[in-house]
Amino acid sequence: MGPVLHSISTTAVVAEFILGNLSNGLIVLNNCIDWINKRELSPVDQILIILAISRVTLLWETIFIWVKTQSISFITREELKILVFCWILSSHFCLWIATALSIFYLLRIANFWQIFLYLKWRPKQLIVGVLLGSLAFLLANLMQMSITLEEWLNQYGGNTTVNFMETDYTLFSELIIFKMIMFSVTPFSLALISLLLLILSLWKHLQKMQLNSRGHGDPSTKAHRNAMKIIVSFLLVYTIYFLSLLITWVAKKNHSELVQIICMITGLTYPSIHSLILILGNSKLKQTYLLILRHLGYRLKGQNIPTI
Repeated sequence: MGPVLHSISTTAVVAEFILGNLSNGLIVLNNCIDWINKRELSPVDQILIILAISRVTLLWETIFIWVKTQSISFITREELKILVFCWILSSHFCLWIATALSIFYLLRIANFWQIFLYLKWRPKQLIVGVLLGSLAFLLANLMQMSITLEEWLNQYGGNTTVNFMETDYTLFSELIIFKMIMFSVTPFSLALISLLLLILSLWKHLQKMQLNSRGHGDPSTKAHRNAMKIIVSFLLVYTIYFLSLLITWVAKKNHSELVQIICMITGLTYPSIHSLILILGNSKLKQTYLLILRHLGYRLKGQNIPTI
């Protein structure tokens, strides 16, 4: 890879890394301040905090792997195991907590079936149940990864280090892709079902509004649409993330470094861009975000921040 392309790709990766940390950091900081001031935190804010922390962890692990692949060719067995298992843990919680957020929006808004009315009063219990159930998938994933990784590492005999580039290809072919396909189907399907049920709930709500001769600008309609935007954005960026990993695997097999770099940049949109979308879809976080941007604008212009 030429120096110009390397500089461009590095700049893009660093920019997404910074954006992801700032977006997720804002979610954590703003909600923690509210927690301290009000002595309580809503369920959606609790989910957002945990999701933001897991995404920050995923961003740091991804950038660490990026630096490793750019700087060295060999890695120790223990370092490889730590990288793999840490990546599995963070990506697992990023996916399942985002799915839990989709389910929470569905429960809070939809009300066209009796079961939704029943679950509306027990959102915490359901979300905790979903996350606890996901631990079974996590355990199965870790066990499968451990077995596959040990079988591959045994090919090196007593060597304490392995070729990182060859290891990288093996991880994508046997571990990462298998994990994404087998262990992402359930949470992705749950988020997709949540979206479809929200669409159905919105359709029934609009029919009811038409019968009552009311417009489409009522609060319930806006809540439906806002929740749908958040879930659609999650499904979209996660699909892009999955496809980037899949294409990276093919690119490594064909030794196409340019495609790998593009997929790396594209994949980072999942833990960074979606968090920014969550901020813009949350009135409280959006207000803080716009306030920070306005203050930065005054600072860059060398002007004093006006007091209200």
